[in-house]
Amino acid sequence: MESSVLFRFLLFSVIHLWALPIFSQEKKLVFIILDGIPASELERAETPNLDQIAGIGGYARAFTGGIKEGYSQTPTISAVGYNSLLTGTWANKHNVWGNGIEAPNYHYWTIFRFLKEARPDAKTAIFSTWQDNRTKLLGESLAETNFLKLDKSFDGLELDTLTYPHDEDHLYIRDIDQKVAENAADYLRDAGPDLSWVYLQFTDDMGHRHGKSAQLDEAIRLADAQVGKVWEAVQYRQMEYGEDWMIWITTDHGRKEPEGKDHGGQSDSEREIWMVTNAKNLNERFYSGKAAMVDILPSFLRFFNLVVKEEREAELDGVSLIGNISIENADLSGKKKNQKVVWRPVDDSEKVSIYWSPTHHFSKGGFDEYMLLGEVGAATGSYDLPLWISKKKFFKILIVGERNSLNVWKLSKK
Repeated sequence: MESSVLFRFLLFSVIHLWALPIFSQEKKLVFIILDGIPASELERAETPNLDQIAGIGGYARAFTGGIKEGYSQTPTISAVGYNSLLTGTWANKHNVWGNGIEAPNYHYWTIFRFLKEARPDAKTAIFSTWQDNRTKLLGESLAETNFLKLDKSFDGLELDTLTYPHDEDHLYIRDIDQKVAENAADYLRDAGPDLSWVYLQFTDDMGHRHGKSAQLDEAIRLADAQVGKVWEAVQYRQMEYGEDWMIWITTDHGRKEPEGKDHGGQSDSEREIWMVTNAKNLNERFYSGKAAMVDILPSFLRFFNLVVKEEREAELDGVSLIGNISIENADLSGKKKNQKVVWRPVDDSEKVSIYWSPTHHFSKGGFDEYMLLGEVGAATGSYDLPLWISKKKFFKILIVGERNSLNVWKLSKK
């Protein structure tokens, strides 16, 4: 029990080192998902608006798909990728495995719920070419999400087949994207919500139909122009109201080589994504090529200075891409009955504490008690697990540094 208390104290301290003050009323965040654009295709396209944003902050390649061939391997499918961004966890936790979104595990909170639980007065908005993003992934008005309610939603136009008849070339999606982007820009300019999600789909449709092609190039150009509308609204709010705005743009998956039409698998090209942001305090991980989709939510939490409860912090699979971090890239190595936990130290001068739990009650709304195994210098990069733990078929390891924590599981196949 003393070890468990020590864990709670240490993790509370880690969180509060970067989470105070609790929040700033002036911080505003908008993130945009441009569906299914391979990094290689984005980089050769003309994207003046994305280029301008990246010039202020940065651009980097990254990855999605979880641990390849590991317990957290995650399909490179659209809704799955969105939810990995929204929750900061891979599919083995958030439980969205396909676009049917059959049974999301709402115990893993989205950024919208994190913000609303901490700041009930925070204004939130979604502008989407797919209604399921709000109704299923965010789970608006569901008891399981504590009846989360967004202040503004603009979606569902894909269901209006009279205004947007579903043509074979999917140009109706192009037209819906335009309306979504225009509505988002107008609302951000006029109302300045604290947190907004903009989702645009047309690039994915063109990728599926044409692969690497002039049609995809044109869709990327249109998407960049739509981002530009939102970016203009952000700049207006910054100049007129002195607000601190962060904009983050990414894609949900890459595409299968060589044609660039399909996705869903674990090839390098399908797992590769990219990120663009105006954030000025990007850390080394952002540019390392090893940044992950699940790193975006911790970056959002840090931007908002949100205090995260220890049991939720312990489940996050990502680390912040802004500000300083202590450690990254946790994994298990060695034989099944002789294992050690490894990580990459970012700050060699720190110490890290290693905890373990034999249970996974969190996924059902419960609490997992973590017990202290030991403390070592971060620079060692590893910790040998006792044989009696290594022999177990399931356990969770938590590595707690001064600025962030990492978790890794052992999950034996049945």
